[in-house]
Formats: sequence, C-alpha cells, structure tokens
Amino acid sequence: MNMSLALLLVFFLFFMIGVPLPISLGAASVGVLFLYTDMPFDLLANSMFSAMNSFMLVAVPLFIMVGIIMDRGGVAERIFDFANALIGWAPGGLGHVNVVASLIFGGVSGSSVADVASLGRIEITAMTKNNYSKQYAVGLSLTTSVLASIIPPSILVIIAGSTANESIGVLLMAGIVPGLFMVLCFMVYNHIFTQSKGMGNRVPFSWSNLATATKRALPPMLTPLILLYGIFDGRFTPTEAAGIAVFYTLILSIVFYRTITIRELPSIFGDTAKTTGTILFIAATAKLAGWIFTYDALPVKMAEFMSSITDNPTILLLIVSVFLIVVGMFMDAIASLYILIPVLLPPLVQLGVNPIHFLIILVLALTLGLVTPPVGVCLYAAAQVAEMDIEDVIKGTFGLTVLLVISIILLIIFPSITVWPVQAMGLYTP
Repeated sequence: MNMSLALLLVFFLFFMIGVPLPISLGAASVGVLFLYTDMPFDLLANSMFSAMNSFMLVAVPLFIMVGIIMDRGGVAERIFDFANALIGWAPGGLGHVNVVASLIFGGVSGSSVADVASLGRIEITAMTKNNYSKQYAVGLSLTTSVLASIIPPSILVIIAGSTANESIGVLLMAGIVPGLFMVLCFMVYNHIFTQSKGMGNRVPFSWSNLATATKRALPPMLTPLILLYGIFDGRFTPTEAAGIAVFYTLILSIVFYRTITIRELPSIFGDTAKTTGTILFIAATAKLAGWIFTYDALPVKMAEFMSSITDNPTILLLIVSVFLIVVGMFMDAIASLYILIPVLLPPLVQLGVNPIHFLIILVLALTLGLVTPPVGVCLYAAAQVAEMDIEDVIKGTFGLTVLLVISIILLIIFPSITVWPVQAMGLYTP
C-alpha cells in the first residue's frame, strides 16, 4: 500500500496547488515508480503509449467531432423546435420541451457541455419569455445536460467501457433505459413544480407545426438511431459507427443544411484534436497509476475492506456511489474513470455487483460533478450563457440536483432497470 498512498498523496498535493490534472498524475506516478522500483523509463514510455494505442478509443475523437459539427451546424434550434411542437402544449410545457430536447441533443452530440452551451441558450431564452423564472430555466437546462453523459453515444460511457475492457456496444445500449428513466423523473418534477408555482405558458398543439418541425429535425435525429441499429445488428463496431456518424453529420451540415463550409473544417479538426489530446494525455498518465495500484494489490485490499463493511451488493454500491459523487465534485470525470475503474471494478464484481450496472452508475455519479461546485464545467458554462452569478445558478439547481441523486439511488436499488434490457435483447449474459 506504500506506493499507492505515496502516489495519491503527491497527486493531490500537485492538484491542490494548481498543477494541471494529467501532469499531476503523470509526475506523481513517475516519481513513485522511480523511488520504489527500478523500472526502466523506456518501459514507462511504452506503457503510456499502449494506453492510447486502442482501436476502441478511436471512437472518442470521432464522437467529439460529431458533437462539434452538430454544435456549429445549428442543430440545437431544429431539435428544440421539434420538442416544442411535440410536447410544448402540455402543462409545464417548455420545461418538458427542455428535457426532451436535451435527451435528443445528447443522443446526437454525446456531450453535456455542448448541450449547455448551444441548446441551453435557446432553452433559457424561450422559458424566460414564457413566464418561467430565469433561475428555474437555468437550473433545468443545466441539470438535464447530464442526460448527454448517459444516452448513446456518450463519450464517458465509451471511455468507461474501454478502460474496463467491457463491450462498448453493450454499455451504450445499457445507458438507454436509465437515461429514459431520468427523463421521466425530470418530467414528473417539472410538472409538479411548475403547476405549484403557476409557471409557464402553454402553446396549442398543431399537427402541421409538428410535421414541419419533424421534417427539419429528422435528419440529425436519425444519427443515434443509425448508430444503435448498426451496433445492435452487428453491422459495424462502435468505432466504425463513430466514423459513419462523422461522415453523415458532415454531409448534412455542408451539403444539405449548408451551415458549415469547407473552410471551417480545419478549425473543427483543430478543436477535436485539442479535446482528444487532453483525454489521451489523461489515459497515458492514468496507465502508470493503474500499474502502481495493481502492483500494490490495491484492488484485492479494497475487496477485503469492502467485504468487512457489508456483503450486500446494493448497500455496498450505495456507499461507493456517495464516494463517487464526492470525487466527481472535485475531479474531472474522465480522469476519475481512468483512475477509479481499475481500483473499484474488480473488488465490486468479486462481491457480486454486476459490472455493466456499476459502470453506468459510475458514469452517472461522476457526472453530477459537471453541475455542482467547485469544478462543475457545465455549471460555469450555464452561468456564462445565462449571464448570472454562480450562486444564483446553484440555488436554481438545488432541487433538481437532489432529484438526480434520488434517481441514481433508485437505479442502484433496482439494477434490472439497467441490466434487464440488454439481457432481453441477447446482448449480455452475466
């Protein structure tokens, strides 16, 4: 345990004084290996390269590019108009529209930050103009962005599957029903809250408006359906699906919608490379940390510690989830996936927790950190978009954040919500 403790101590020391996270993790790992082992440095370099040399990880930059293309291609407005025509007539209408639009946009972009930055601006403006408080509009737009982290093609789910050596296709499919369950929770909350406060104007339902909005939004909305059908039917792998998604979205944006020009492609490629480079840098440094944890037999010791607390998998997962939520509040979700999966997954599986169920819960718990201080990337993005103080945004999200925690607890208590659908489709056998 000495190596693992030294690594964590040095890592948190660097991190707390403001050293970038991947550099903190890499420097701590190299320093600990230098002090405690005689491992050659060329072997360290090879180990770091092997963490990035993965066919499955190729899907990550491709889906990042899809999100950037959709963001710049003006897809958010089309999706919002469709959701408004579909359900804007219901009590609490634009609140429901907010939820449904985030669900659809998440299935197109796979990015919570993109949801807040592009769709959130449209949602907040529309809700405040239609008798919703700005605080509630911002809070709902912020918290519903979490859906993009669990609905396919979630980048976090892809990274979790790659790190855990689990089928990415199965994990993506496993996120659908929990995502829809959270949509239901949001809509019930929105109905009760808006009706109790007397918020919101309703728009009359119109078949012609729905037909027009569907025609405008259908092509981008087909993206996740094409991907899931191809993966489910075995026609292509998740990585190949990501490549098809890039090609499809480029054709839509350049040829049909003409919202992106050829001259903008270098900028899109550059933004994709920047984001991907950060993720792969974290993957490379986390590989060293994972090796140290394995060498120190940390997963085995964690299993012994967990079994001493309880032998009930549900209670154990509830306890671990509290820890994950706290970690997500202070650490980047991608880095947390790379660090925590090698440590927590083996002991939890050994103690009876289903790996698919755990990985979905892990992603959801860490995603809470996107909407909570002090690190919350989406929180600060929402404050910037809405031109509000962080304190006011936090006040508007409090009840909805509690709702997210409750929904995660329910998913833990009822693992069949996550596991049964993929079992019923014959994609997974425990």
